[in-house]
Order: sequence, then structure tokens, then C-alpha cells
Amino acid sequence: MRITKAIKQEMLALLEQYYSDTTTALNYTTAFELLIAVVLSAQCTDTRVNIITARMFPRYNTPEKILELGQDGLEAAIRDCGLFRSKAKNILATCEILCREYGGQVPEKFEDLLKLPGVGRKTANVVISQLFGVPAIAVDTHVFRVANRLKLAMGDTPLAVEQGLMRAIPKEKWGDAHHWLIWHGRKVCKAAKPLCRDCFLQHLCPSSNAK
Repeated sequence: MRITKAIKQEMLALLEQYYSDTTTALNYTTAFELLIAVVLSAQCTDTRVNIITARMFPRYNTPEKILELGQDGLEAAIRDCGLFRSKAKNILATCEILCREYGGQVPEKFEDLLKLPGVGRKTANVVISQLFGVPAIAVDTHVFRVANRLKLAMGDTPLAVEQGLMRAIPKEKWGDAHHWLIWHGRKVCKAAKPLCRDCFLQHLCPSSNAK
């Protein structure tokens, strides 16, 4: 099946219809909490991250307070998260930079966020989109998989898919579409066993096994 611009527009319209009220599944109350939650979410489910942050944030939810924990203390606080040792190291380094250069606040510029240890394009895009309303598309494993299966944007790297989605989706909808694709990947277009027969996009999807 050749995926035309019209088909992509129909896919996006249906995704918006089904997931228009979705947002991040991560629990947070401040910009700093969201930044830390997204860093923790790498190779870890949002459900697990929410368990960890519910335990940690009531006492340690500022850069200054997390620095008081030190490496051993922070490792203990996030031990049930994947890659907890490297994440603890990066979070502490990030907290030091935030305190030293930004008055303990999360910077609003994409370029400044990328300078923080443990913060890549995905995390930076989530932060500027979710917190500051800047149009951005964060490509996680769900977005990467769904975009390639639907051929909304094809690529071998998250950056290639991000650039393809930016061309396929109107700029004013980038932030929302990021959530549509994530939730579709979680609920329907699953990694191992996609629920193609239950999918509202099966008649448009070139990868559907329901035909």
C-alpha cells in the first residue's frame, strides 16, 4: 500500500479522535519533577517510574534536596529503576548544573536542556513541549514503532523518525500527536503482539495483519 499525504492525514485525524484527551502518564507537580521523571523513564515503564517518584518526591523534589542524598542515597531511592546507577550519577550532575547555572530551575531552551547529563533529544522535547508549550515531537520506543508501522514517518533512528513526523504533522499539533502515538503504541500497536483486529487504523495501516 502506498501511503499518500491524504492517507496520513486520515490516520492523524483518527488518532486525534481516539486520543484527543491524552497526556503524559508520568505524575509530577513541578518542572523539576517532570525532568527527573522523564530521565528515570528511559528503559523503564511509566508505571514503575510513578511508583519510584511517589516514594521519592514528597521528600526529595528539588535539586538541592537530591544533592543531599549523594550517589549512594539516590541509588537506593531509585534502585528498582533500570540503569539506576548511571541514572543516579546523571541526575546528581544535572542537579549540580541546575543549582550552579540556573538558580535551581529547569531551563526552557532545548539547547540548554541537551547540555544536562542524561538528557537527550527525547527528554528535552518532552520538557519543552509539556512544560513550556513549545511545538516538539519526542520519539520514544512507542512513537518510533508506531510511526514506522503506519509509515507516517520511516527511519532507522529516532532522529530520522522525528524529522519525518515533523513533516507529516502540522506544527501546532506536534506536542499532542506525540501523545496520540504513545498511547496507540501502549494500548493497540504493541511491540510483540499488536492488536491489529481491534485497531481503528487497520484499513489504512500497511503493516496490519488483520487483512
